[in-house]
Amino acid sequence: MILKKLKNDVLMPYVGLGVYKMTNSKETVHAVTEAIKVGYRAVDTASYYENEEEVGEAIRLSGIPRKELFITTKVWNDEQGYDETLRACERSLRQLGVDYIDLYLIHWPVPGKFIDTYRAIERLYEEKLIRAPGVSNHNKKHLLQLENKVNIMPMVNQVECHPYLQQDDLINFCTEREMAVTAWAPLGKGMVLQDELIKELAQKYHKTPAQIILRWHLQRETIIIPKSVTPSRILENFDLFDFTMEKKDMDRISRLERNGRIGIDPDTDEF
Repeated sequence: MILKKLKNDVLMPYVGLGVYKMTNSKETVHAVTEAIKVGYRAVDTASYYENEEEVGEAIRLSGIPRKELFITTKVWNDEQGYDETLRACERSLRQLGVDYIDLYLIHWPVPGKFIDTYRAIERLYEEKLIRAPGVSNHNKKHLLQLENKVNIMPMVNQVECHPYLQQDDLINFCTEREMAVTAWAPLGKGMVLQDELIKELAQKYHKTPAQIILRWHLQRETIIIPKSVTPSRILENFDLFDFTMEKKDMDRISRLERNGRIGIDPDTDEF
């Protein structure tokens, strides 16, 4: 397991299990339990996913000490605002059954609210209820607004990122501010798996297309949270550390950029 040192020296695993759309309770508990058994030490959830309780149950069942695990959750759009965010975090702590959250994110930059929401996250950080403050789906314009209003800049920004939407400008902006970037939909929701170049590289390196894409992220120093409830795929998505792609192949993947956004563009405020 390789770790990313955040700006405050907290260590965050580069590979975590995403649990978005895991709505079946038993399936969710099984997937998280299986992931921890394989070697994952990070789980990414959110209040919106309605599975924080199941994530907490799986963590307790794992037998792994809490301090060895990294839990990320997020405050949803209708929970935003200063006081509302403090209450939302209390709910998440209770649902997860933990005393602290490793990384707490604003899920989307709700206009007129996200700055106050982040100020509440700063307070939670100061009170040691969270180990690192962060945001999700924040583009450069949102980060610039925060930069002018808050005391502690986000330490992580979680955004859509994959070979068809590489986010180079945003990643460079974050890197300049010592802000780690996590890729959601790192496989492009499966779309990129069918790319002919990705399939060619999978044959070259004797890996699966998913492993090629996930390794590409890691070599760009991007944190990834692939999601699956299938044990074989959970293992496949973690088996990334026994090969390195050549620079020329990384460069070839970089040319797949096509502004191929799958989710909502945060700049449109349509979330």
